[in-house]
Amino acid sequence: MLWGGHRYIIGCIILPIGTVMTTKRKEAGSEALHEGVAEQTRPQHIVGLPQTQEEADELHRQMRASASATMVLAILAVLVTLYFAKLPFIVLLISILLAFILAPLADLFQRLRLPRSLAALIAVLLFLVVCYGIAQISYNKALAFSHDLPKYSGNIRSFLGRLRKQAQELQQSTSSVLPEEEKEAANAPRVTLQQQSSWTTYLSGGLGPTIEIAFLASFIPFLTYFMLSWQDHVRSATVMLFRMKNRNTAYVTLGLISGMIRSFIVGNVLVGLFIGAASTVIFGVLHLPYFYFIGFISGFLSLVPYLGVLLAALPPLISGLGQVGGGGIVAILLTVLGLHLFALNVLYPKFLGSRLQLNPLAVTLSLLFWGWLWGATGLVLAIPMTAAIKIVFDHIETMRGYGSWLGE
Repeated sequence: MLWGGHRYIIGCIILPIGTVMTTKRKEAGSEALHEGVAEQTRPQHIVGLPQTQEEADELHRQMRASASATMVLAILAVLVTLYFAKLPFIVLLISILLAFILAPLADLFQRLRLPRSLAALIAVLLFLVVCYGIAQISYNKALAFSHDLPKYSGNIRSFLGRLRKQAQELQQSTSSVLPEEEKEAANAPRVTLQQQSSWTTYLSGGLGPTIEIAFLASFIPFLTYFMLSWQDHVRSATVMLFRMKNRNTAYVTLGLISGMIRSFIVGNVLVGLFIGAASTVIFGVLHLPYFYFIGFISGFLSLVPYLGVLLAALPPLISGLGQVGGGGIVAILLTVLGLHLFALNVLYPKFLGSRLQLNPLAVTLSLLFWGWLWGATGLVLAIPMTAAIKIVFDHIETMRGYGSWLGE
């Protein structure tokens, strides 16, 4: 009986404690369950993403460095390609320029209800006929001029004799200043070794590049014809190369480049005609032989960038050799220089300034770069290519700064 009462008292004490412990255990299990769910639903950090601002800045710098390195490699690859494949690129660019020149003529024939292919063919054939006629006339005039040269041989020999005498006097005055040892060394007999070359070496070394250039130049009429006959297709296909959101910009950019090239060609032709006409009149007053032929050659040679003044002065100087005195030579040089400066400062800004929109520094650097890359042909193509690049830069948001740098 006593033990039974004790068990009752112990049970009354342990039961509430067990109940409390069971409740706490359930609450602890519920809290653990909630923490597990919360841990699973809590956003996890992705490996590789920056966790702090410093890491984000470092990642941004690395991405910019990688993009810059990729751009440098791409530019180097383009330069290497342009240098080693310069002949195909030159042929392609000349064909494009001729296509722009002949496009109005082909459009005129097409408005006369001729098919586009036939209109393009007639335009190219007319261009070839004109080029052949100019070459034939130039050859005949040059041949007649060479036949007339013996008439002036006395004056030419006297002029060359004076130059030789002045050179000998300069050599004698220089030798009097040199020490005796250097005089003896200068007067010592010299042995010159000349390596004989066979005809095969001459053909492979000299005639090989000429044949290659002639072969590539033969593609120009065909490329020009296909560009004229497939003009609309080429333009639409070029626009389709871009994404849908950029196609309108590409279409506008191509239109601006087309207008710029046409204005460049027409402006140069007008400037060349003006300088040629003015030169012809002045050379006729100076009584130069074949002044009507020499004047226009000098006028169009003046259009060559950077070397135009020197090239334009050569035909009248050669024609006037032995015909005009010192005053006539000075008049020829002043005429060529004055007309070149007038065209550069007055005619070019009027006819081409609004289309090209290139600053003088950009023009000079482009002449230097393309002249180094492609030689004399690069000098001729430098300005239209740089103007086209500027138009492209102006319509690309990330490149507009470079377009502004090239602009006025």
